[in-house]
Order: sequence, then structure tokens, then C-alpha cells
Amino acid sequence: MSHLFYQGHGRKPVLDQARGVYMWDTDGRRYLDGSSGAMVCNIGHSNPRVLAAMREQMDRATFGYRLHFETEASERLAAKTVEKMPEGLSKVFFVSGGSEAIESAMKLARQYAVAIGQGSRWKVISRSPSYHGCTLGALAVTGYRSLTEPFAPMMREMPKVPAPRAYLDGLDPDDPATGHHYADMLEAQILREGPESVLAFVLEPVGGASTGALVPPEGYMARIREICDRHGVLLIMDEVMTGAGRTGAFLGCEHWNTRPDIVVMSKGFAAGYAPLGGIVAPDWLVGPVLDQGGFAHGFTYAGNPLACAAGAAVLDEIDRQGLVGNAAIMGEKLKARLHALAQKHEIIGDVRGKGLLTAFEFMSDPVTKAPLPKELRAFDRFVQIAYENGLIVYSRRTRDGVEGDHILVCPPLIVTDAHLDEIVEGLDLSLAQFRAELPALDKVH
Repeated sequence: MSHLFYQGHGRKPVLDQARGVYMWDTDGRRYLDGSSGAMVCNIGHSNPRVLAAMREQMDRATFGYRLHFETEASERLAAKTVEKMPEGLSKVFFVSGGSEAIESAMKLARQYAVAIGQGSRWKVISRSPSYHGCTLGALAVTGYRSLTEPFAPMMREMPKVPAPRAYLDGLDPDDPATGHHYADMLEAQILREGPESVLAFVLEPVGGASTGALVPPEGYMARIREICDRHGVLLIMDEVMTGAGRTGAFLGCEHWNTRPDIVVMSKGFAAGYAPLGGIVAPDWLVGPVLDQGGFAHGFTYAGNPLACAAGAAVLDEIDRQGLVGNAAIMGEKLKARLHALAQKHEIIGDVRGKGLLTAFEFMSDPVTKAPLPKELRAFDRFVQIAYENGLIVYSRRTRDGVEGDHILVCPPLIVTDAHLDEIVEGLDLSLAQFRAELPALDKVH
């Protein structure tokens, strides 16, 4: 028996080793990591240069508390990170993961408002559906009922606006008027709340697990920036999943030249080699907080030298191998292959994504966009079938976590044409098996 518990009672194979895009269990069975874990392992597994950098740091020191020491590793990673940020974002605060990073960004924004005499601002608007983390603060800005509902009495839920799901609403995503339609919902919400009470707006530039690689319609991102500027609202870009090159740019917001006030990063930032996340903000925002006595926030492992050494080596590998460019090129190829699968398997109702953050959504009717019956739990079942076929993919539900099953296909950025062939073959086989089960499942339910 296992003494560990996770989300359910089921047991998984025991991981033995992982290299590149492949993983092996202790029975010797090989799996292709078609989702980079949870969209984490951007540079693939067991990269020898990253492991060497970690060993070197381990020989020096594995821990130094941030209030006692500065470390060369954290300073080096901070400098490398700032080099990749939009102009003006020059201050970095390290954490151990995405939820911690979102919490840190919201608390920094709040302290800044207090420091400049705008203490009435405390509301952080987000989108629904959305996912920003599992801690109570991060859940408060998460719009995903199946994850937030049990904890609602324990947190102060923040205002939400609809995510720009043009494909579900029958709107043209290539028309700037569509983007303006969704962005203007943010302005309407700010006005309803009272602009003097709104602190920030947080969003993923390309949707993650909650909306399945949702790409915003034309006109959306620019209009969001204008609205935030007009009302003095900080724009927080949650780049936990999109950052570190996954979408074919180092940050997802770069695709629309949208300036963030705070960038939130994790996942691909250290690519699974160590727990690491961070926020990056401009000096004009951080300065008043420091002048008022400092950031009243922190974590024991913030700026851990071993994690930072891993992160710096990961950024070096992203550059050395040209992985941002590879994500753009291979992402276009992958999306084309997914569209071809949609032509073959009518159960796929939509394909979307940017770079190597791609997804397809199951629908019982692609014309009406009707989802599969939620009782089928298609998102769980398809992942299991693919897993049995040696392909790891990731799934969630697009429609508030209740229905609208989608599958995320997000391989490491080192993926090759041969790897894409293997991924698509695994998907094709699994789709056929899944579709063959549906009549039997319908009778059961």
C-alpha cells in the first residue's frame, strides 16, 4: 500500500527514469510525454547541462535563507530573467510555484496601492473560466466551479468577467470587434465595482487548463491594456503556463505586444528540475513598497540557490537550442495535424492553441457546440486510453469545470517531426478506441 494520497484512489505505474520526451516505468514500459507533465517540462527530461549545473550548486550550497544571504545563483537567474522581459520590468521576486507566484503578485499589487495612498483598491478581477492556482488567494481569482465551490466559505471570491470564448458564442475570432466585445465586459465590471476599488486584472494571455489553450480574439489584448490604463488598474499576466517559450514567444503576451505591469512565472521556468516560480515587476511599482518598509511577504524557499541554479541553466538551454523558435514552428505543424484528426474524428469539435500549447475539445455536435454528456467523464477516459497506448496527454473541462471535455497536447519544446508523428499516431489510435466505447457508455448512463 502507499502512504501517499492525491486526487483519487487509483494507483499509477512507478516512474523509473525519464530522458528527452520519454519516460519509463519500473516495468520497462515507455511513455511519450505529450503534455510535458502538466505543461512543465519545457526542455525535456534529464538535460545533462541542467543536471551538471545543479550538481555544481549542490557542491557549494543547497540552501541559504534570503534574509541571511544573497546568493550568486539567485542573482544570476534574476538578471537572465529581466533580460527576457518587456522593457521596464526589472525587479524579480522568487517563489516555489505558480500558486505562490499568483499570491505574491496580488499582494505586491495591494501593497503598492496602499503605499501610494490608494488603499481603497483591493479587488482583483479575473475571468471565468480561469485557473490561477490552488491556494485560497489564488482560488479566489479562479473561475472553475468544481475546484472553487468546496472552499467558497473560506475565501473572499473576486469579481469575474467572461473569458473570450468566441468559438462557443458563434463570433468571429479574427474580427477586432469580437475582441472589443469581450474586453468591454472588463470595463463594465470595473464600473460596476467602482474603479476606485479595483486593484488589478489577472489573465492568462493564452488560456491554460481551464479553457484549453484558448487564444484571445483580435483586438482583445490591446483593448484590455487601454481599459486598465484608463482606470488605474494593474494588469497581471499569468504566464505560469505560457511563459518560458511554450507559445512560440518567451512570454505569451509578446504575441500581441501587450505590456504587463506584473508577470507571473513558474512551470517551464525551471522546467520541472526544481520547484521554482517568480514575479517580475517594474521599479516604479516595487520602489514605493520598499520605501514603506519592504514587501510584507515571503516564503522559506524563496530564491533557493539550487532551484535558481536549475532555472538559470534551463534559460540557457532554451537559448542554446533555440527552443522558442522550435515551439513556434512545431506548434504550427502540430495544430495542422490536430485539424486533420478533427476531419477524421467527428467527435473533435474545436482545435485551438498557440505554439506548443494546443488543445482539442470534444463535442457531440460541432454545429451547435453541444458538449458530450458530462456523465461520460470523457476527459478522464480519453486520457486513460492514451496512457495505455503509451501517450501522456492532459485534460480538463472547458465549461466551468462541469462539462466541455478538452485534451491538451503540449509536448516539450525539444519535440521533432518524428515525435509529432508518434504523438499523432497515438492520438489517432486512442480516438478510435474512445469513439468505439461511446455507444456502450451511452447505454450505461
